[in-house]
Amino acid sequence: MPPAVAPILEVDVDHPSPRHVARAVEVLEKGGLIAYPTDTYYGLGCDLNAKKAIERLYQLKGRDKKKPLSLLCPDLSDVARYAHVSNFAYRAMKGLTPGAFTFILEATRLVPEVMMTKQKQVGLRVPDAALPRELAKALGRPLITTSATHTDGTVLSDARDIKTALGHGLDLILDGGVTLNEPSTVVSLIGDTLEILRQGKGSLES
Repeated sequence: MPPAVAPILEVDVDHPSPRHVARAVEVLEKGGLIAYPTDTYYGLGCDLNAKKAIERLYQLKGRDKKKPLSLLCPDLSDVARYAHVSNFAYRAMKGLTPGAFTFILEATRLVPEVMMTKQKQVGLRVPDAALPRELAKALGRPLITTSATHTDGTVLSDARDIKTALGHGLDLILDGGVTLNEPSTVVSLIGDTLEILRQGKGSLES
């Protein structure tokens, strides 16, 4: 059970303290939910292997379970464990990671059913922010991730707002300051074709 109100821990998004990473990972390993800053919006996350935590995350967000959450990976090699990555997809992602993109690919058997669409596809991120990548690296597997929003979809850009709105359902909030960002750009790489499904912060123009 989460505490009545989740504690807030101030962190450096780009140069996270190993001590702060370790504390957050300890919460994740115990099946907890955390909020953390990324290169886009604040994220809400849990351990890929924590089924009860995934259920809690859906409830906290008021999210339809027909809408899969995404996986946050520390690097491209981890992406290849959870998605079928063709040469085309690898080249595309290599030029765009780390970055503000969510890639849609065909899932491998390591991805839980709840994380996939009916077409057995999954969304994966390698964010351009050190903190979430270090969390996934230290955990040893991807984080289940979704943006920190009210149930009505309003974006929560400050850790204190997250505490007020969602603190009752979280176990730890990592405060990286106010994030006035955009959502990630969603890119489908299915069928070796690059298609932008949602334009966000990530730009294909370098």
